[in-house]
Amino acid sequence: MKNSFSHVCHWVFDLDNTLYPPEAALFDQIEVKMTAYVMRELKVDHARANFLRDHYWQKYGTTLSGMMQEHDVDPLPYLTEVHDISLDHMTQDLTLRSHITNLPGRKIVYTNGSEFHAERVLESRGLAGIFDAIYGIEHSDFHPKPARAAYEAIIARDGFDTTRSAMFEDDPRNLEVPHAMGMKTVLVGPPAARPYIHHRTCDLTGFLGQLVT
Repeated sequence: MKNSFSHVCHWVFDLDNTLYPPEAALFDQIEVKMTAYVMRELKVDHARANFLRDHYWQKYGTTLSGMMQEHDVDPLPYLTEVHDISLDHMTQDLTLRSHITNLPGRKIVYTNGSEFHAERVLESRGLAGIFDAIYGIEHSDFHPKPARAAYEAIIARDGFDTTRSAMFEDDPRNLEVPHAMGMKTVLVGPPAARPYIHHRTCDLTGFLGQLVT
């Protein structure tokens, strides 16, 4: 497997449920805040707000994108509010830190969340200071993964060569465009039968360990 990454010098990591395990359940907190935001902004009850939160995520890639496109919501207050969550229960993974540090080349975080959220999570995981760039949805002009425009915006901003890059993601649909752009794709999560997924793991730390040893 190590040989299949020998050409890679740009390592692009999603954040949520990728650089920390799903058991941390950060999205449980975020979804509660998203639903509350939708309730308040659209003046709907909890059931309708919860439905719209998921519907917009399915249709647009993020709840925020649906709120922006269908209700002209200002994204910045939304991002600040929904990412104001507790990270007190998060555990550091210093082995993961070592493996990412030892990857050859440039290391990038690219999330559909905000840069502020990413920085807080990386700090809580012991991963602060090891990435060359951190990009949130605000850096892609609020285009969310899996939209091609989102990746194009980040690539234009960063300049990395997709044919020498690898993308690590927990959401299978977010790997289709990177694959089409020539990136090596790694699903971090349960199996998903998709022709555009090259590798899969439920243990990112162990997977990266095979690449740096």
